[in-house]
Amino acid sequence: MHLGSLDRSGDRAPYRQIADQLRAAITRGELVAGDKLPSEAQLMKHYEVARMTARQAIQELRSEGRVVAEQGRGVFVSQPVQVRRLASERFARRHREAGLAAFGVEAEKTGFTPRVDQLEVSTASPPDEIRDRLRLGDGGDVVVRSRRYLADGQPVETAVSYVPASIAAGSPIVADDTGPGGIYARLEELGHELDHFTEEVSARMPTADERRRLQLTDGVPVMVVLRTAYDTTGRPVEVCDTLKAAPAYVLEYDIPAR
Repeated sequence: MHLGSLDRSGDRAPYRQIADQLRAAITRGELVAGDKLPSEAQLMKHYEVARMTARQAIQELRSEGRVVAEQGRGVFVSQPVQVRRLASERFARRHREAGLAAFGVEAEKTGFTPRVDQLEVSTASPPDEIRDRLRLGDGGDVVVRSRRYLADGQPVETAVSYVPASIAAGSPIVADDTGPGGIYARLEELGHELDHFTEEVSARMPTADERRRLQLTDGVPVMVVLRTAYDTTGRPVEVCDTLKAAPAYVLEYDIPAR
């Protein structure tokens, strides 16, 4: 790749100018996924800057998720995983009838290989917010299903589902493998035909534990999607609290104009 020069008379810090040039090279395709960035020593020599300046430039790109550092090998352009999430499509009944859960639908459309790991299933008293959303009143436990989703082996999402224990107890929902179609297929088999979902989407910075689980570098935000599923009687039958690595997702919505 071609390295430019610094404008030493300008107000923009040298490390930001170096980061700008490296970022532009990635955007233009001069550096593609898997390519190695110039080393700190190379940047120091070319731009005539201190090691700390070169290091800050690379850290700027790491914080954006554009590059990853591999111990003893160098810094490489990230391989982005783009999960296209079409909210109006992913929960269609035909997918459940075909044995596909929502993440599987996205994998089929986007072309990545899906996998679930770090799965935990338990029965517990829910947090107050979940209790209110499920209209459980002062009593009633929930079945909690916590899992991490991988796309092509890369962590992209964690999700925690809460289902009233009065519905889920003794059903495949409490098993590690809920079977074809996932939780929603099992809820419908239990007589809770799904009618609609509501979702609230927000963004924030992750906690240290969330950053570790999603393998995010410093400065990379997450999206939070809080979804409630309702059956045809209007009863809320599941709440799912999902944390998504922001660079890995495109959220697409099909909204009718009527």
